[in-house]
Order: sequence, then C-alpha cells, then structure tokens
Amino acid sequence: MSDPLAEARQELATANRILANEGVLDAFGHISMRHPERPDRYLIARYGAAELMMPDDILELTLDSKPVVPTNARLFSELVIHACIYQARPDVHSVCHHHAVSVLPFCITGTELVPVMHLGASLGGKVPFWDSRDEFGDTPLVVTTPEQGHSLARALGPHWTVLLRRHGATVAGRSLRECVFRSVYTCRNAELQSRAMAIGSISTLSDGEAEMCSAHSHTPRTLSRTWEYWTYRLRKMEAMTAVAREPAKTPAAAKASGRRKSAPAVKRAAARAASRARKTRRSKAR
Repeated sequence: MSDPLAEARQELATANRILANEGVLDAFGHISMRHPERPDRYLIARYGAAELMMPDDILELTLDSKPVVPTNARLFSELVIHACIYQARPDVHSVCHHHAVSVLPFCITGTELVPVMHLGASLGGKVPFWDSRDEFGDTPLVVTTPEQGHSLARALGPHWTVLLRRHGATVAGRSLRECVFRSVYTCRNAELQSRAMAIGSISTLSDGEAEMCSAHSHTPRTLSRTWEYWTYRLRKMEAMTAVAREPAKTPAAAKASGRRKSAPAVKRAAARAASRARKTRRSKAR
C-alpha cells in the first residue's frame, strides 16, 4: 500500500536537490509543499543547503509553522513566507523562495520581469514587486515575522511569482513539480531577458501567447518530461560525486576487486543512473 506522506517527502527532497543542481538554490533558499492529505499543514526541509536534503530531513509543520512532531532540528527563519502564502492561497500547493543570480538584477533595479520566450511564460503573467521598506523600514532583508509574511502574500496576490526588492524571488505553484518548473524557467527567462536588453530592445510575448504557452507548459505531460530530465541530471551528478569521493585504490587492489580499466568508473555510474531512469519510466507506464 502506498504511503502518500512518505512519497511526498521523497519528492520534496528530490525537488530540493534538483533546484540546487539547476542553479536556483544554493546554500540559501528553500522549497515547500502542502501536505498531501492535510491542507492545514505543509512540508519543508530542515535548516540547511538544498543540495544535502534527503527524505529524513523533511519536516511536517502547521500553517503557523509549528512542527507537528517535536524536533531538535533547526528550522528556517523565513518559514512565514511559506505559511502565509498557504493561508492566503488555497490553490497553492508549493512555494519556493530563492536568490538566483539571474533574477537579482530585476530585484535591484525594479525592472519588470516579462516573458521573452515560450517557457518563460511560466512566470505567470504579471510579476509584482514587494519592498520591505514600504511597511517595515530598515530590516536585515529576511522575512521573519507573520506581519511581513502576510504583507508578502498580499503582494503576490493572485499571481505566481513576486520579486522582493534587493532580496530575491518567491514562486508559487499548483503542485510541487509546477513550482520547480516555474522556478527554473523564471530564472532562464530572466537570464535571456537581461542578455537581450544588453543587445537592444526586447520583443515580449503577447498576453494571449503568454497565457497559451503557460497552459501548455503546465500539463502533466510536460511537467513529467522536465522532471524526468532533471532527475536524470541529478542522479548522474550524484553518481559522479560518489565516485569522486571513493578512496583511491592501489593497482593491486583494483585488480583484485575485478575493476576493468577499459570502463571508467564515472561512465559506469552514469550508465547505472540511466538504467534507473528507464526502470522508472517503465514502472510509470504500467
């Protein structure tokens, strides 16, 4: 029998590592998802870098950001970003907060982020700004109080992405995979928009194009395709990292263990990752 909560923890841990591998999250930033069976709760990793997160690191919190099960794990200071958006938006099932370098120039200059390619339409139409100075004056530029969280949620409004002046971005999604997709391609769109603006005037998608492209990008078919791709890239990277961390063996030890010099360990690890991806596809097909 399947365990929805265990599956959600597994998927959220994978999402953390995908976003790190794709350059959206680094030592900072976080992604959460609404509880699969309890809309009054959400799941988020313990305090730490996204690249390190595994299912055991995923915690279950109330919408007041209190752990359901007492824990000694350290929590993120900006949990209110997630909790307040979930409170304000029942249609939101995942939230990501990041400081990707591609998006920060827009946060710094106040330049409007607009869709300039079809996948960039995922940013969700208008992208509003939120400036903590407007209501809270000087702060350490982190969102830590319920008042700040609710203010940010109001700025997001019915939209899917909001830029925090001089800080970063917060992205919402109807599902975890949609939120990951939007987070990745908002960053790609921002990078392309910056490059295009450096060359000359930009041509943006029309409102109709943006709406149609966004709808096409968020179908289960498209989301599963990108998830499969990002998961494969993640497994390949993790396999290569694991090989790199293996202690070096002497020639005699390598020969004794049957290691074949004609098949480098990195290639074998990548092949294993590809095999796992194929098995996953076949399992889903059934």
